[in-house]
Amino acid sequence: PVAADKVLAQTESLLHRGPDGGGVWVAPGIGLGHRRLSIIDLAGGTQPMFDKSGRYAITFNGEIYNYRELRPELAAAGYPSTTDSDTETLLLAYAAWGESCLSRLNGMFAFAIYDRDTHQLFAARDRLGKKPLYYYVDRERVLIASELKAIIADPMVPRVIEATSVADYFALSYVPAPKSIYRDIYKLPAGHAMRCKNGKLTTFEYWDVDFRDPDETTSIEAHADTLRELIADAVRLRMRSDVPLGAFLSGGLDSSMIVASMAQASTQPVVTQAVGFTNRAFDERRFAKEIAERFHTSHHEQVLSDEAGVIAEQLSYFYDEPFGDSSAAPTYFLCQKTRELVTVSLSGDGGDETFAGYDHYPDTRWAQGIHGRLPEIAWQLAAWPLRQLFHVSRYRRPIYEKNRLLFRAAGGGDRSAYENLLPQPWWYSELLGGDALRGLGDYDPYDAMATLYARSGTNDPLARMLYADTKSLMCDDILVKVDRASMAHALEVRCPLLDHRVIEYAARIPSRHKLCDGVSKKVLRKAIEPFIPASFFERDKQGFAVPLAGWLRGEMKASTEARLFGSGRSRILGDGKLKRLWVEHQRGLVDHGARLWQALMFELWYARALGGEDIPLAPTKPMQVGVPARMVTPPARLASAQLEA
Repeated sequence: PVAADKVLAQTESLLHRGPDGGGVWVAPGIGLGHRRLSIIDLAGGTQPMFDKSGRYAITFNGEIYNYRELRPELAAAGYPSTTDSDTETLLLAYAAWGESCLSRLNGMFAFAIYDRDTHQLFAARDRLGKKPLYYYVDRERVLIASELKAIIADPMVPRVIEATSVADYFALSYVPAPKSIYRDIYKLPAGHAMRCKNGKLTTFEYWDVDFRDPDETTSIEAHADTLRELIADAVRLRMRSDVPLGAFLSGGLDSSMIVASMAQASTQPVVTQAVGFTNRAFDERRFAKEIAERFHTSHHEQVLSDEAGVIAEQLSYFYDEPFGDSSAAPTYFLCQKTRELVTVSLSGDGGDETFAGYDHYPDTRWAQGIHGRLPEIAWQLAAWPLRQLFHVSRYRRPIYEKNRLLFRAAGGGDRSAYENLLPQPWWYSELLGGDALRGLGDYDPYDAMATLYARSGTNDPLARMLYADTKSLMCDDILVKVDRASMAHALEVRCPLLDHRVIEYAARIPSRHKLCDGVSKKVLRKAIEPFIPASFFERDKQGFAVPLAGWLRGEMKASTEARLFGSGRSRILGDGKLKRLWVEHQRGLVDHGARLWQALMFELWYARALGGEDIPLAPTKPMQVGVPARMVTPPARLASAQLEA
């Protein structure tokens, strides 16, 4: 039997994700729990939810944006709605169409549906992985949850660190699916679903993005027109809300495209929020303000200054795993401030991975071009000297950057492209201690990336990179960052550029329309021209850069040093190597900010998750008190005897 109090305790660990209410339902062999953030149908969307027959029960995290479009078709099939909730629409879609309902959904979701007649649990995650789903399996049970903390809230679940996940983290700054930082706890990959019945669990992929058939005959102007229409419709669907709604605005191309589309679709000023830094080199508020003025938004700005150390500790709680992307700090701060204004915010996430916005795309194209000009034996002979020069030049930044590109050229292939995304490709081997390295054997964290390149099914180098980034970097870094940071403050973030229709269409746009003569996102720039002149974006891409170097030499120096070198640390990191990085950074010889942040976030996670230390969250704003969960009673049903059988 499943104990209701245990399900309740696990559900309550996710209070921050759903402070507006909760529910628990248990029956022999099954328990469902839910915490609700009320967005659509504030009165009628309580979960767990049953269909009117009582056969199907659902617990669901996310939004089905096209739920209104699905309702007439469901009603015609004999499944009319009784509420205005998208949860009910999803439940009815499964009752009507079974697992094939996934192809009809436009949304972000992670859900589990239990069939009381067949005793099967079906769970699925949206195509791009905007909403998380973790699961744990042993000989007796399966646990599924939105966050790791709800699974490890069960004291019977062992907390054993997976050594290869540690290597993944220090190589990539995140732990890629399907692994988690813990052995035997997994992430369901994006675009996947699972069935659990009769003690057997199977997973399968129901969606993938296809780069194999680019449309070479359509002009870039025509592609831009179609893209603009798709994005406008994606924005329109994502503006459906029964609570206040706004947008993140950085002043970059992606967020500006979203705000422009929102302004076209809204009769009221769009609420926009920007975050900046006191260090002007990292501050983009002036660009955001120009866009806000152009579209007459209700614009708000916040400055992240002295909160970085406190936020770092909070991140270690909300992310559940080591997470080394330093832009999580300003994202967390941005979400906190945005939640004071609205409950839902639209974001420009997805543009870089879809339209080739990162620097590593032109860099790798250059490196592969150079590689082809010399015979392979020449690069093999040059590899060792280039590696030594690469290390030595780290003290001279301009030379270092050139050598990094040369070293990438020496590798030449897909593997080299991924290994060199980071400033130094041997981070995991340099930071880990000897015992940790010996435990890895011949494991190489970059092998998974090479597998993704091969799986793309195309010989186009840019398309291969975009595919791999969509399946890993975007899903396991960017979207994890946004989901945890936003849900920490009960803020829902919606990403129109990650509408699957936009992703599928963009995959068919030739690479030459995305990256041309060093200009990134060319087709997206053309799509925005009716709203904003392309010249506005003729500046170096900054991204959500963070002044880490200054933080670690200033306001975070003492706390970081105590965490990295004081008592209670994990001992997984190598003492001598880490100390060298710290001294070089403090002396200003080289900027090791990103690597030290990685180490800091690992140690903060370890102390909280495995070291037994109670690090206070110390929120700058008190957490919202949630409505207590209640026991859910299913409707009466004729087939109830089958449950007892």
